[in-house]
Amino acid sequence: MIEMRIVGVRVEMPNQQPVLVLTEVEGNRSLPILIGSAEATAIAMHLQGVRPSRPLTHDLLGHVIAALGHAVSQVRVVDFREGTFYGELAFENGTTVSARPSDAIALAVRVEIPVFVEEAVLADAGIVMGEDGEEAADDAGASGDAVSDEVERFREFLDTISPEDFGGQKP
Repeated sequence: MIEMRIVGVRVEMPNQQPVLVLTEVEGNRSLPILIGSAEATAIAMHLQGVRPSRPLTHDLLGHVIAALGHAVSQVRVVDFREGTFYGELAFENGTTVSARPSDAIALAVRVEIPVFVEEAVLADAGIVMGEDGEEAADDAGASGDAVSDEVERFREFLDTISPEDFGGQKP
């Protein structure tokens, strides 16, 4: 498992599709995950320090888990099949519960636990970035000039968005 840092949530143009961006803590790969608007807002608000006066669903989940005497120790993205990411919550006692990565990460930012991704998921869906922020050539000897359309669209998208795109207001 590879530990990841939550870079943030962006909005892909022109479809207005939220994208959660994770980056390796000790590496140069990033993992973009398309997520729903509600989860994107929940993650982005918390990362920006916005705390609602009443608990949101992910806050409630964290409070319920704690009230039952348990703790989630980490969040994992464990699979990528047919364009869909699969995640899980890993509890302190070894129990795991299947979860959408977006919900799991919305909980992770609230209870301040690490996010991990299976190596196979990063190998399949990750984007390798060089030190200069450009896509690096892969191990098969691909040229840096052969950047895929998807990666190029993702870069353009990252250049055009800001936290204000989510419409969240600070209290």
